[in-house]
Amino acid sequence: MLKSTYTHVLGLKLSPALQKSKLKKEEEAKMENLPPGYRPNVGVCLINSDNLVFVASRLNVPGAWQMPQGGIEDGEDPKSAAMRELQEETGVVSAAIIAEVPNWLTYDFPPAVKAKVNRLWGGEWHGQAQKWFLVRLIKDEDEREINLANNEADSEFAEWKWARPEEVVEQAVDYKRPTYEQVIKTFGSYLNDPGRAAKCKSAKW
Repeated sequence: MLKSTYTHVLGLKLSPALQKSKLKKEEEAKMENLPPGYRPNVGVCLINSDNLVFVASRLNVPGAWQMPQGGIEDGEDPKSAAMRELQEETGVVSAAIIAEVPNWLTYDFPPAVKAKVNRLWGGEWHGQAQKWFLVRLIKDEDEREINLANNEADSEFAEWKWARPEEVVEQAVDYKRPTYEQVIKTFGSYLNDPGRAAKCKSAKW
């Protein structure tokens, strides 16, 4: 009898090694579908046991709150990038990915922002193409891990809070708001059903 660690796909049984190879190819295919002219990026919708969403206020944009996000490094897959960015921006490591937006979401930079970030990144980007992930804290106590500075000298954020999904959209900077609306809508079945999100909390990244 084959061990239960083998995965069934279309009636076939894949060994753990083949399963890992298949997942790697799937991640590579996602990167190949990037919209041209947009910087590859990930976003993280981090929730707690009350299905409230983590947001932080930017130091350089007073009054604007956002979810964690950041660029994908060369050779990095989106899931790994999401968990790295989460740790870098919030200090959180005890968390699990429970869902993702299946397609890339894009937003364009306003002219002033575009000029600034392209000087910083050394590119000619229209905006950013993002893969979004819904991530849950393993335990409520794990919010003690949250540290916006996280030993970084150039922290991006001033403060953080847990917000209702509708607040996340309302308090976002205007050019990111349509993307946030789509993210919250896609993850709505989890955000509106505490039981469903709670079942997906066993994995530690």
